[in-house]
Amino acid sequence: MSTSLRFKMVAEAFNRKAAPVDIPEKRPDEYYGELVFNRQKMFEYLPLKVYNALINAIENKKPIGRELADSVADGMRRWAIDNGARHYTHWFHPLTDGTAEKHEAFVEHNGKGGVVEEFSGKLLMQQEPDASSFPNGGIRNTFEARGYSVWDISSPAFIMEQTLCIPTIFISYTGESLDYKAPLLRALNSVDKAAAAVARYFDPEVKHVVSYLGWEQEYFLVDESLYSARPDLVMTGRTLMGHESPKNQQLEDHYFGSIPSRVQAFMLELEIRCHRLGIPVKTRHNEVAPNQFELAPIYEETNLANDHNLLLMSLMTEVARKHNFRVLLHEKPFAGVNGSGKHNNWSLGTDRGTQLFAPGKTPKDNLQFITFVVNVMAAVHRHNALLKASIMSATNAHRLGANEAPPAIISIFTGSQLAKTLEDICASDDSDCLSLQSKSEYSLGLSQIPEILIDNTDRNRTSPFAFTGNRFEFRAVGSTANCASAMIALNAAVADQLADFHIKIEQRLSAGEELNKALLAEIRVLIEQSKDIHFDGNGYSDEWKAEAARRGLDCETCAPKIFDAYLAPESVEMFRRTGVFTRVELEARNEVKWEMYTKKIQIEARVLGDLALNHIIPVATRYQSMLIDNAVKLKELFGERGLDVAASNLEAIEKISKHIGIIRTAVRTMVDARKQANAIDDERTKAVAYHDNVASQMEIIRYSIDKLELLVDNEMWPLPKYRELLFIR
Repeated sequence: MSTSLRFKMVAEAFNRKAAPVDIPEKRPDEYYGELVFNRQKMFEYLPLKVYNALINAIENKKPIGRELADSVADGMRRWAIDNGARHYTHWFHPLTDGTAEKHEAFVEHNGKGGVVEEFSGKLLMQQEPDASSFPNGGIRNTFEARGYSVWDISSPAFIMEQTLCIPTIFISYTGESLDYKAPLLRALNSVDKAAAAVARYFDPEVKHVVSYLGWEQEYFLVDESLYSARPDLVMTGRTLMGHESPKNQQLEDHYFGSIPSRVQAFMLELEIRCHRLGIPVKTRHNEVAPNQFELAPIYEETNLANDHNLLLMSLMTEVARKHNFRVLLHEKPFAGVNGSGKHNNWSLGTDRGTQLFAPGKTPKDNLQFITFVVNVMAAVHRHNALLKASIMSATNAHRLGANEAPPAIISIFTGSQLAKTLEDICASDDSDCLSLQSKSEYSLGLSQIPEILIDNTDRNRTSPFAFTGNRFEFRAVGSTANCASAMIALNAAVADQLADFHIKIEQRLSAGEELNKALLAEIRVLIEQSKDIHFDGNGYSDEWKAEAARRGLDCETCAPKIFDAYLAPESVEMFRRTGVFTRVELEARNEVKWEMYTKKIQIEARVLGDLALNHIIPVATRYQSMLIDNAVKLKELFGERGLDVAASNLEAIEKISKHIGIIRTAVRTMVDARKQANAIDDERTKAVAYHDNVASQMEIIRYSIDKLELLVDNEMWPLPKYRELLFIR
C-alpha cells in the first residue's frame, strides 16, 4: 500500500460521521419479538387445539405427531409469508462455531403448469443437508453424504432477511450428532432430571429444573477501510504483527467511558434488530481496551440463549458493515491489550420459581443453596481439565492469562462469606452454620446517599469460574465460541455429580438416617474432596500456578494436549452415564478440534510468511538503502568525520539487517516445520507439531517485525498501525 493511500484511509476513518439509524416509531415492547414465531404468534396462527398440543409438547419435552406437524407448518408458513418471508431454512450449528442454512422456496408444482405455496409437516420436521461437507471427525466419508437436520420445537422459528429460520439439530445417517445443539439438549435433559431429584428433597412439588444462561459478548470494532488494509485481519481475524501503541489501556480511561457517536449508532441499530428477533439485549458499554465493547442480554433458558448468541454474532457482522465497521470477535485481535471473552453466567432454577444458587432466609433454604453450590464445586473439581478443554481453541489460547483475561487453570472463586460458611459446615454438626445473609447494608454517612446493599461476594476478574451471588460466571469462554461447548461440559458434569449425590443420599435414607443429617454429611464429604478447586486469590500470580500444580489441577497450556481431556476415561464414562456423548462422538469431535487447530495456525503462518517476505522486508530494505545512501553522501561531504555524523544511521542500518536476517531465517524454519507437520497423518500429533514448531516461529517473526516498525520511516510503513486501528473518533 502506498503511504499516501494509508494516510488517506486513516484520515477518512478518523473523520467519518455516525451513520443514520432508522428508529421505529413504536416502543420496544411493541416491536419486541415481531419476527419470532413465539407463543403469541402461535396462538394467532394455529387452531386452539393445535396450539395447546404444541405448548404441551414443548413444556413436557414430548415428540409431536405428523398430523400436528402439518398443522403447525401451515400456520408457520402463513405467518412467515405475512411478514415478507419467501424462503425457509433449517438453521443448525455445525462443528465450525458458526451456523449453517440451506434456503428453500415455499413453492411446489400445482399440476397445471404453475406453482402453489406449500410447506408440510414433513419439511418442517426434517431435512437432509450434506453431512460429509461439514466437520465430522471421520464419521462420514465424502461418498457417505446423508445427514439429517431435525426441528427443535423448544426454540422458536424466526425470520432473518426474508427467510423463515427453523432451529434444528444435525445428526449423521447413523445417528451420531454432528452439531452443538443435539448434545446440548441431551446435557440439559440430564441436568433437569438429576437436579430435580435433589431439589425434591426441599420441595416435593418440583417437576423440572431449568438451566439458565446469560452471556456477555465482548468484541472490537475497526473502521472498515483500515480493516481492509490489514491482510492479517481479513484472513485470520487478528493482527499477526504490530507494535503496541504508546497509549492503549494503561490509563484505564476507556472502560465504561463515553461511547463514541459512530459506535452508539451501530449499537442502537443492533439493539433494534435484536429486539425484533426476540433477543433480550439490555446492557452495553465500553470495555477495557480501546475500540472494545460489550453487549449483554437478560438471561434465558440455556438452549434459547445459545441460539440467540449465535444469531447475534451474525447480526453484528451485518449491521457493522452498514456503519463502516468490521466486528472483530477474535479473542485476541491486538497483542498487549485486553482480549475478548464471552462470560457465561450460568444458574439453575426450578419450575416452582426457586433459584437454586441463591441464598435464602431460612436454614432450609440455605441447606438447599449449599447443597447445589457444593455439588457444582465437586463437579468442577472432578472435571476441571474437561471444562478447560471445553473453552480451549487456537484463538482463545492467545487470550487466557493475558491482559484482564482469566488464567488457563480452572478454579472456583466463592468469596469470603461463602468460604467461611463452608468452613463452618465442616467444623460443626449443627445446622445453625447455615445462616447466610443475601446482602448486608453499608452506610457512607452522607444524608443524601441511601444505604448501600452489599452483595455476599466480591468479584474476582482473575477467576475463570466465579460464584457471583446467585449464579456462577464461567469467565474463560472465548468470544468466538459457541456457548454450547462450555454448557455441554458443565451441565453434563453437574448432572453426573448430582445423580451420584442423590444415590448416596438415598442410601443413607434407606439406612434410617434423617434427611438433613444425611445431606450435611454428604456435603461435608464434597467440601473436603473439592477444596483444591477453591481459590479466592490472584489467578495471575506465579505462586498460584505452582500451587495449582501441587493441588493436582490441570495446568497444561498446549491447546492440542488440553483437548485430550475429552477422551480421558473419567470424561468418557461421565458422558456415557449422562447420555450426552458416545465414545465414537467424542473421538470424532476431538479429531475436529485437532484439525481446526492445525488449520487456523496453518492459515496464520501462511499469511504471516507472505506479509513478512512481500510487504515488510521490501519496505525495510528500501528504507535501509536510503540510510546507506545518506551515510555514503555524508562521508563524501565530511570525509571520515561524516561517519560520526551518520552514527545513528549506521546503528539503524545494522539493526535493520539483524531483524531482516532473523525474519528470513524464521520464515524458512516455519515453512519447513509446516511441511514436516503436514506429512503427519495423525491429527493430534500434527496439531501438537503445529503448536510446538510452527506457532513458536511465528512469535520470533513477529518480534522482529514489530522492532522494524519502530525503525522504518512512518511514511513508508505499509500497514495501518495500532495507534491508527485502535482509536475511533
